[in-house]
Amino acid sequence: MRLHTINRLKQPLLSLAGTVILGMIVYTAGYGQGNPPTTPTGTQPASTPSAAVTADSMTFDFNQDISVQLIPFEDMFKLALAYSPTIKFEAAVAAGSQASYNLSKVQILQNLTGYANYSSGNQAILSTGTNASDQLAQISNGYRYGVNVAFSIHELFGRPQQIRLAKANYDATVERKRLAEIQLRRDLFNLYQDLLLSQKILQIRLRDDQASLAAYRIAEVELQKGKIAPEAHAFNSNRYAETRATVEQAKTSFIKAIYALELFVGVPIRQLKRM
Repeated sequence: MRLHTINRLKQPLLSLAGTVILGMIVYTAGYGQGNPPTTPTGTQPASTPSAAVTADSMTFDFNQDISVQLIPFEDMFKLALAYSPTIKFEAAVAAGSQASYNLSKVQILQNLTGYANYSSGNQAILSTGTNASDQLAQISNGYRYGVNVAFSIHELFGRPQQIRLAKANYDATVERKRLAEIQLRRDLFNLYQDLLLSQKILQIRLRDDQASLAAYRIAEVELQKGKIAPEAHAFNSNRYAETRATVEQAKTSFIKAIYALELFVGVPIRQLKRM
């Protein structure tokens, strides 16, 4: 009688142990570099590749902090300075203002002119009168040269003001270029932090996805054994679908952050990877 009772209790215990072991195997399945384990056929939700596959295609290790894989922020900022169209534009404007300022300091020389000429031949002056011999004699070959200087009242009083105006415009363009560099650093820092945050959120979503997948598989096994109602299995299925949707959203945000950083710096993403 006692042996018969033991045999009756043995079957439920083995079934329960098998279910628990299955759940542990599913939950401890790795995440990151590979795709999540495929769910059983039938009522299984559609499985999609994890974000790590996309990260691998861009030569990044998803399981490692991306800040360690990227070049230092200062080096990234130097690249952005070299390739930024805004900085190039402001530098060109500053160079033009400097040239205008230098020109205003020497523009006064336009009022200073020089001349020189040379003449040759018989340039005798025909004189008439009672004493023609006392008149001017032959004017033979000769040359002349000199300098003409003319200043207006505007040049005397307005030129210093024009020089100050050109200097002020040049200083303004220099400060505007410096302001553009500060704005560039701030925007780059925000994009860099957005990338780090998107990776952390994606990793959290993937862990939640693995947990919901484990619960879904356990519920499906228990449904096949008649231990739970279909409503409970539907709840687990809906929960897994929601986690998959959040994973896809987080993956999209992560990829957008990577390419936003690439476009902002102006170089291919592989050049931002630490060697």
